Amino acid sequence: MSVADTTTRYGLGYRLAALAKVVELGQGRLDPALLAEAGRLLARAGDRLQLSPQHTVVALAGGTGSGKSSLFNAVSKLDLSPTGVRRPTTARTHACVWGMDGAGPLLDWLQIQWRHRFARASALDKGEERLHGLILLDLPDHDSIRALTDHEAHRLIQAADLIVWVLDPQKYADASIHQRYVTELAGHDAVTVFVLNQCDRLSPEEQAECLADLRDLLKREGLANPRVIATSAVTGQGIAELTDVLAEAVASRRAAYERLEADLDQLTPRLAKELSGARPVEPEVDAARRGALTDALCDAVGVSAIGETMENLYGVRSIEWVGWPYARWAAKLRPDPVSSLRLGNLREELRSLVGSSVGAQPAEVERAVENLTEAVTDGMPDAWRAGVREVARSRSAELPEALSRELSSLTPPLDRVPRWWWLLKVWQYALVAVFVAGLGLIGAILAYGVFEVARPPSPFFSDVSLLPWLGLIVVCVLGLGLLSAVASKNFVVLEAGKERERMEREMRRRVADLAQRMVIEPVEQELRRYNEFFEAFGSVRR
Repeated sequence: MSVADTTTRYGLGYRLAALAKVVELGQGRLDPALLAEAGRLLARAGDRLQLSPQHTVVALAGGTGSGKSSLFNAVSKLDLSPTGVRRPTTARTHACVWGMDGAGPLLDWLQIQWRHRFARASALDKGEERLHGLILLDLPDHDSIRALTDHEAHRLIQAADLIVWVLDPQKYADASIHQRYVTELAGHDAVTVFVLNQCDRLSPEEQAECLADLRDLLKREGLANPRVIATSAVTGQGIAELTDVLAEAVASRRAAYERLEADLDQLTPRLAKELSGARPVEPEVDAARRGALTDALCDAVGVSAIGETMENLYGVRSIEWVGWPYARWAAKLRPDPVSSLRLGNLREELRSLVGSSVGAQPAEVERAVENLTEAVTDGMPDAWRAGVREVARSRSAELPEALSRELSSLTPPLDRVPRWWWLLKVWQYALVAVFVAGLGLIGAILAYGVFEVARPPSPFFSDVSLLPWLGLIVVCVLGLGLLSAVASKNFVVLEAGKERERMEREMRRRVADLAQRMVIEPVEQELRRYNEFFEAFGSVRR
């Protein structure tokens, strides 16, 4: 086998493998009829390439009265196929095989009946060794009134490695041939031959005129360099030339590959039309668009509102621990702000807040997903863009509930308080105790030392000189308590701000994780699928 043959085979195999990838990845994205046709081509190519590469299948196709069977007999030099003039006589395909060894599976695939298979015996092959490996088929008339035979002709025209169209001088421009077959075989020049048969009925001038007219017609129908041979089974004109063409095809053993490549080349522009203006895309969603989606989902959930609520609740809760006790006791004389806010079961309140925020703004989530898909699908065909939108929205119904469930689990256990709150509360109550004790001593000294209401239990309780010092101590304790309350309030504000930032940061992280799993990963998977499809299509087109 030559290097050229090896390159052709490997090149065809590579393109067919790429086409199989296109068919696999294009499901739901390309025209189903086009994918079905590509699938049939792959099946036919797979079958043909597994069968005998030593044989070349040549089909003689033509309409009723074209002399196709007579030409078949003339080439084979045997009276194998019945001939007629006014009606279809070839009801079943006849095959003449030069070299039967290894041809059986191929003939079975072609569905040629055993009784219509003819082998050229060695004694008859003398001088025709160059045709060894030829399987010549005489097809039923393509315009037969019998639907079965017409279907068989169409099937074998699709399966043959080389097609010889047999035309007669009266009907060589027959629309049934040109519209149904010739036009569709544009680009198959290498594996198509046209025979103007029965030329014995024409004068030399008429023959030249018919040949020129036929060539012009074929060129108008897309064949760049059509091969046209004038023959006559009666006089033997052109039979040797046609035999030379067949022998050349058999010798090169490339007709099967050239036919499949031509079929592939014909399919490629139709696939390209489906991808008009398309180009590869980035397979991953960039950080900016990830962030934009996360921001939009956080807004839909109300992360900032939840964080602000938590910050306020943190401050309200701290009043019981770090506030100046006298102010807290005085506050009990008026309605409790915590009770008015009805925040007894904080966890349930926050869960309700998260759930209602998500449910209230589904349109914002929808817009965020839409903006993401529009940005990442620029350059993709409409069907693929729709596919990306579909996968991006595939779990959108689950997203609000998932966000609510995830964020509700973040509500902090507010029945526990920071340790420094405990220490500050002990300090505040110690100051209260000192303040009360100071006031008690001042009262005792006033009672025993100033107003002498009774005999003091100890001289200490009648020492009036202690009053200024005790007053100073009481004032200092009161001031120290107020200062502690103000300072602790500032610390609480700072701590509440940090707690809010921590909680919002954690919420954002979880929202980003949900967006990654439920939106971005399906989108990126579809983008990678599209890029694989686009790369595979590029390999088919080469």
